[in-house]
Amino acid sequence: MILEIKNRIESELAKYLKHADKLYHLRQISPLLYNHIRDFVARDGKRVRPILFCIGYLGFAKKQASGLYFSAISIELLHDFMLIHDDIIDKSPTRRGKPSMHESLNKYLRPFKGIKFSGEDLSIVAGDIIYAMALGAFLNIKEKPLRKEKALQKFIEAALYTGCGEFTELILGTKGLERVKKEEIYKIYDLKTANYTFAYPLAIGATLAGANQKQIQLLFKYGNCLGRAFQIKDDIQGIFNEESEIGKSNLTDLQEAKKTILIWKAFRNSDNKNKKAIKEILSKKDVTRHDLINVRKIISASGSLEYAKKEIADLQRKSDILLTKCSIKNAFKDYLQNFSRKILNA
Repeated sequence: MILEIKNRIESELAKYLKHADKLYHLRQISPLLYNHIRDFVARDGKRVRPILFCIGYLGFAKKQASGLYFSAISIELLHDFMLIHDDIIDKSPTRRGKPSMHESLNKYLRPFKGIKFSGEDLSIVAGDIIYAMALGAFLNIKEKPLRKEKALQKFIEAALYTGCGEFTELILGTKGLERVKKEEIYKIYDLKTANYTFAYPLAIGATLAGANQKQIQLLFKYGNCLGRAFQIKDDIQGIFNEESEIGKSNLTDLQEAKKTILIWKAFRNSDNKNKKAIKEILSKKDVTRHDLINVRKIISASGSLEYAKKEIADLQRKSDILLTKCSIKNAFKDYLQNFSRKILNA
């Protein structure tokens, strides 16, 4: 069923890119803009958000409304908008195994001398256009107006709180590791990842289907626990996996001096020598492969890796308990359980 939903989403995404060109005349306005948006949006991805959007809806709907899958890609477009801006902030050269949008546009601009704007500037605008496209796509589901209004409000909240998470994470970067609290890190995880990747897609779908507030809140809490666990796993992969496996540089988190649970726990559990090493690496302008290997050793020796894995297991158990209390259709409850295990244990 998950594969069937994903295939429908992929098909709808391809149709949408053609539809958007006809609707907004993007190719006529700027072939460069259209081609970069089309290339970025069409890249391979897990499509976690639209899949959960559909599960949240189908798990409560008495009858499937037309336009469901068209509407579901709105949350994927929102994700693309976030990624483009995130890559600019992180100065990341790659995304999903290909050049980030600003990197690609900077390459296009290289022959032009004396220009006063960059690929980053163009990418900010392209990201904003994709956000507008996301709102347009969302409205395509043929559901009751009040449900659509409530669901749209949640969609807007997802975008708003994700931005708050990005802002908060950047500001947290001004604090020394010794002053950072676990609760601050989890607050960022919730705002920046858990909410818009898991909790809100499920809640938006359930709201469109007419689920009551109690069920929507249960799904949201479930998604929040799952999202925290997923982010911790992503932190682990970002340090311990190779670039070819994660589709972006494995130096990114260190380069941006991100305060992850892994780094936080490693710092707390390390002696003064390793604490100094962590702080020096996070303060460097250019982090190297040698720095990455050193951080891997410190994390492993400190017990931080095992601590992070235990946090994932605890959050997964909590999410399972929340799901058992939810009255989503049993078939979709099973899909969610299998889906969560797949993404957390892969």
